Amino acid sequence: MNRQLLLKLILLGIIPLLGFIVVTYFVVTERVLPFDENIIKIVLTFEHPIVTKGMLMMSFIGNTWPVIIISFIFILIIYKVYRKRHEVTLFIFVLIGSTVLNQLLKYWLKRERPVFDPIVTESGFSYPSGHSMAALSLYGIITFLFWRHIPTSLGRKLLIAFTAFMILSIGFSRIYLRVHFPTDVIGAYLLSGFWLFITIWFYQYLQEKQYNEQK
Repeated sequence: MNRQLLLKLILLGIIPLLGFIVVTYFVVTERVLPFDENIIKIVLTFEHPIVTKGMLMMSFIGNTWPVIIISFIFILIIYKVYRKRHEVTLFIFVLIGSTVLNQLLKYWLKRERPVFDPIVTESGFSYPSGHSMAALSLYGIITFLFWRHIPTSLGRKLLIAFTAFMILSIGFSRIYLRVHFPTDVIGAYLLSGFWLFITIWFYQYLQEKQYNEQK
């Protein structure tokens, strides 16, 4: 394993996983409650009717059905325009795997949601944030797959900006609406980042292996 690949593995794979383990430990031991409460109090200072409408819209985009519809649109583009069946398989695997991981951890950890007079009502457990995991998985895999098909530097920069905006806005909306603690979102980003890296790494490994076998 060369030094560049090892560094990439550490930065994109091991660090997010270790970060998630650390955050989860502090969540389970409830040592993060003062941090979460202080961040929520700061976020409360941004509350305004116009901001609330925007946050409700971003949170809605992160709901199950909008995510399914957005995913279906991009799957059609990948399949019909670029004719990449293996990329469709990767896309679906990333999203399903992210959802399964999220639900298993929520059921296992059973963290209750914040009680800071939430703007909307949500059921189920809090950690890690499902909206945040879905956002990073969805827009992360969109960026990975479409990056290679965008020929211009400007187009790629716009793709990165769009991805960052969607991921951060959806995560922040969950804190703003007070249905998640900040550490729910942080933990979700770390876990989803690790999952995204592992699946992409394995995908590229299989593609490279198939290419070498055909030579």
